[in-house]
Amino acid sequence: MNNNEPSVEVNFDGLVGPTHNYAGLSYGNVASLNNADAISNPKQAALQGLAKMKAMHDMGLKQGIFAPHARPDIDALRRLGFSGNDKQVLNKAAKESPILLRSVYSASSMWTANAATVSPSKDTVDGKVHFTSANLNNKFHRSLEPTTTTNLLKAMFTSNAFFTHHSHLPEQPFFGDEGAANHTRLCDNHSDKGLEVFVYGASSLNNSVKGPVKYPARQTLEASEAIARLHGIKDSHALFIQQNPDVIDQGVFHNDVIAVGNENVLLCHEQAFINQVQSIKQIKHAYLGEKPLHIIEVPTNEVSVQDAVGSYLFNSQLVTLPDGSMMLVAPEECKNNTSVSRYIERMLSESNPVNTVKFFDLRQSMQNGGGPACLRLRVALTQDELNAVNPQVIMSDEKFAALITWVDRHYRDRLSDADLADPQLLQESHAALDELTKILALGSVYQFQR
Repeated sequence: MNNNEPSVEVNFDGLVGPTHNYAGLSYGNVASLNNADAISNPKQAALQGLAKMKAMHDMGLKQGIFAPHARPDIDALRRLGFSGNDKQVLNKAAKESPILLRSVYSASSMWTANAATVSPSKDTVDGKVHFTSANLNNKFHRSLEPTTTTNLLKAMFTSNAFFTHHSHLPEQPFFGDEGAANHTRLCDNHSDKGLEVFVYGASSLNNSVKGPVKYPARQTLEASEAIARLHGIKDSHALFIQQNPDVIDQGVFHNDVIAVGNENVLLCHEQAFINQVQSIKQIKHAYLGEKPLHIIEVPTNEVSVQDAVGSYLFNSQLVTLPDGSMMLVAPEECKNNTSVSRYIERMLSESNPVNTVKFFDLRQSMQNGGGPACLRLRVALTQDELNAVNPQVIMSDEKFAALITWVDRHYRDRLSDADLADPQLLQESHAALDELTKILALGSVYQFQR
């Protein structure tokens, strides 16, 4: 393997599943809780996500597609004591435990930033791209995801010569891991070795580490350290920084709700990290690149934490365009928030690599607690590595057209809590994923009974 080969970043966006609903399952996620019990539109959600993917593709960026999980998870209900055929299991769960039924129907795998942590081959000792699926053990509905995520990643990144897949960490809270939402890679450009910044909310071993009081810290230091070891990241290429527990208690459930990085830019709120001045010094000292590192701190007096959470400013994507310029990919909520919009205009006028912004309508996902950055998993790949990726999961004009037709054929445009007891929804979901398996060449990823 040639570690001097140029790399390109590919964003693999989560395709919103046909059971997208507002169940309000994510304690600590303000948007998720605020929109609990609202009527969702799975078709619109999927089409909004596909529109963003296609726009990125049209700009000359490499764009991938991450398939949804099979929902409802009937096997999970059976493991919890609900017996009978599928219809009977659903009916019993609806009557006896509606919250469990909501959980097994959740389309939360759309948040692909939580799917895994990825280390590019430029950073690893063995020169391979490493993937570790997140165990997501803080929430029951998300803890159902890791095995399928690993299978999907193996169906996408198939070559053992280029890719190494690790099973998720042990499922005890000790090793709470929420994936790339708490991981940022800083470098001169994607072709260079990077500094992998792991952001944690609490420590399971060190009681002197102050954690949040109101909401849980989903990422532990011990999980982040384990992933760095599994991926073979040299000590000089890994940095562990604690998230500010006070902002976790204000609804900043992941680091990517308060900070986002790309190449030699880190955009963060001034309250993002504990002991922020010292944390920023650590990042600057550890940075491996030769270009200036641009750390853009957004002052609280310009954008409050509440406005940051409400608009998902920091859950925007920062992407490098083919001409080398940098763009902020933001939800329309940023444009509609006066203080956030004003700050973005000022940032674009100043001397830093971010020089343009594009807003997207992602209302369906925003109402469920995630924006552009939550929807994607970043993977830096050399050309040889990209050639080894399953080509059917890479966006193209033809793939976009096929997926639009697929969504139109299989998705409902209205889904309420009452609909979850309908066994026909299960059949519709399974039929949709049967067809998607062929469109994306995913093999036998889905294990539901047909």
